[in-house]
Amino acid sequence: MKKIHLLVVIIGLAFAVAACNQSNETQDVEQEKSPSQNELKNTPHSNGKEPIESNSFFTSFDGTLEHIHGLGYAGNQNAVFFAAHDGLKVFKNGKWYRTKTENNDYMGFNAVQKGFYSSGHPGKDSALPNPLGIKRSFDNGQSLENLTLEGETDFHVMGVGFENNVIYAISPQKNSLMDGNKLYKSDDNTKTWKKVAGKGLGYEIFSLTVHPTEPNIVASVGKDGVYLSEDNGENFHLISNDIQGTAVFLTNDHLIYGGYKEEAQLIKRSLTKDNEQRIFIPELKEDAIMYLAQNPQSEKEMVFSTFNGNIYRTVDGTKSWDLLVQEGELQTKNF
Repeated sequence: MKKIHLLVVIIGLAFAVAACNQSNETQDVEQEKSPSQNELKNTPHSNGKEPIESNSFFTSFDGTLEHIHGLGYAGNQNAVFFAAHDGLKVFKNGKWYRTKTENNDYMGFNAVQKGFYSSGHPGKDSALPNPLGIKRSFDNGQSLENLTLEGETDFHVMGVGFENNVIYAISPQKNSLMDGNKLYKSDDNTKTWKKVAGKGLGYEIFSLTVHPTEPNIVASVGKDGVYLSEDNGENFHLISNDIQGTAVFLTNDHLIYGGYKEEAQLIKRSLTKDNEQRIFIPELKEDAIMYLAQNPQSEKEMVFSTFNGNIYRTVDGTKSWDLLVQEGELQTKNF
């Protein structure tokens, strides 16, 4: 009964994350005074090329890391970005950093080769409209380029290809461009959107992932499991066998997904062969994987966060895992 109850809790938490903060209230986030986007355009900055550790936009971080809404290797710089409700947190070379300004409540966060795409709500002192619509940043979040639906929609369910930047998204309600709770695709950075059929997609989707280079491949996780489409989202088929899906991530050759059946699991499925294998992970007591990503520069490095606020990373191909964060608390003693 306890494990059944945990499964219900996990599903409920996933849906809560996908639905939270849909109101137009700004987030009560403490941050240093944030300049306007116009001011930022006239201020010299790194354009994403300056290393995190020497970038004046960042400072050291030793606080609590809670309410993660996405993670990934943004900017392909061997640094893991965590989208929290109070701004970006970054882990690189054993040290933690946070952004000084633009500490927004990022939702639908997707790391890409040049930076990241995201939605969400502005931080307390941000000059950005609420909600954010879809934004992208190629300078680690110092400036945010508006792509579409600013002040109109907060996308929690959105996937963006790491190299191709193709976007799949589901709006939680009808807006000026989309019907609510329908799957849309854009291959020109939101200039145009195509509603795709999404047949077999299942119900109450809470995460999407897009293939790094192949725009026709997209996967999802929702109430009924993990689904894969190889025809631009027109048709999906269930790939999780008798297991509750909790997280999804596409690499060039595999779909990696988190699941729960009796215990938390991590599974790697080949995109070219009809087989999959279970990956070793630490024991997660009454917990499961919520977000995960693989380093595009090294397939041996992977990171995941859990529903209970734990973060693990491997750099040896999942032979061993380091605990980076335990229930929101940084584990600096491990490095």
